[in-house]
Formats: sequence, structure tokens, C-alpha cells
Amino acid sequence: MPDTPAATQRARVRVPLRFQDGYSVDAELVTFHGLTDGQEHVAVVLGEPGEIPLVRLHSECLTGDVFGSARCDCGPQLREAVERIAQTGGVLLYLRQEGRGIGLYNKLDAYALQDQGLDTYEANAALGLPEDDRDYTAAAQMLRALDITRLDLLSNNPDKAGQLRELGIDVHDRVPTGVFTTPHNVRYLRAKVLQTQHTLPLTELTGLTAG
Repeated sequence: MPDTPAATQRARVRVPLRFQDGYSVDAELVTFHGLTDGQEHVAVVLGEPGEIPLVRLHSECLTGDVFGSARCDCGPQLREAVERIAQTGGVLLYLRQEGRGIGLYNKLDAYALQDQGLDTYEANAALGLPEDDRDYTAAAQMLRALDITRLDLLSNNPDKAGQLRELGIDVHDRVPTGVFTTPHNVRYLRAKVLQTQHTLPLTELTGLTAG
């Protein structure tokens, strides 16, 4: 386990969350001192976290989370995660890792290359960027600052679970998210399954193409 410095809670504030489909829930937003990457990540505490809380590491996606882009599944995953975590009690870590860590402008450059036929990972490579540049050290710091060292992870991504375990967090179970397909994101989702072993059913990712 890497020897990383401890983070501490900076502030906690209650915020009522309201979604466009009418779902609402009260949450506590937690900020932190001492995160190793210096980013302004935030924890969204929902319900009453128990001994093994449900946790999601959600990477920021301006296009999907805010603008409702159909080119990814991030917005629907965020909406689903908030409700599922609120039902059982747990935490959503909203991590400032746009575009799998490459940033918003680079992500949009990659979109342009995807429009020419490359998949999401090939586009990153063509730009001289890593397929996935996310590091979850800060996430592990946040969890420890919240006194969470054992959890169920709401994710289709085995790398998230693997990194957390290497950082000393006990991932008791990895719980898959729903499958949110559109004609515009099916190639993206298939690439995640085939190239980075995301646990999405390929049978549900066929037969859709962008018109």
C-alpha cells in the first residue's frame, strides 16, 4: 500500500439535490484539505452510510452530467448512482477527472477524431494521450477522511476497484451500474467492454447506430 498523506475534511454543507426528472434528495457535500493532486474533488454523502457503504467514484463529465450529451452514459450513471446510494446509504465521490483525466478540450478533440471513425481509446492515442489517465489516490484519501475503508463499489470499471485495493481500501463487492445506451454512445460502450473489460453486456450493445 502506498504511503500517502492523510487528507482531512474541510467543510460539510447540506444541499438539497433536484434532478430534471423530478427526483430529489438531501445530501451533504464534503470538501477536503490535503488531497495529493490539488483538485477540488467533492464527496456527496447520501443517507446513512453503514458498515459497508455503497460508493461510486464518478469522474466529472461536463458534456454528459450538465448538458445531457448522448455520446456517453455519464449523466444517466450519475442520476442512477445518487438514487441507489441514497436508498442504502453511502457516498458518491465527484472527481474532477474530465475525459478520463485528459481534460475537457482534449476530450472534445478526441470526439472530433471519433467522428472520423476512431474509437474513444484510439482517439486518445492519436492525440498522444493515455487511454485513461485517472489516478484514484485522492479518492482513497477522501474515503479515509470519511472513515470509510471497506465498501461496495458501484462501477463497471475493474480498474477503479483494482486501484482502490492497491491503495488499501477493501472493496468488498463491485456492483454494476445500469446499461444506458443511445444510438450515439453504443460504439463508446462497446470499446469500454472490449478494450478495458468494463462489465457491460455486449448483447445489449448491438443493433444501435447513430443515424
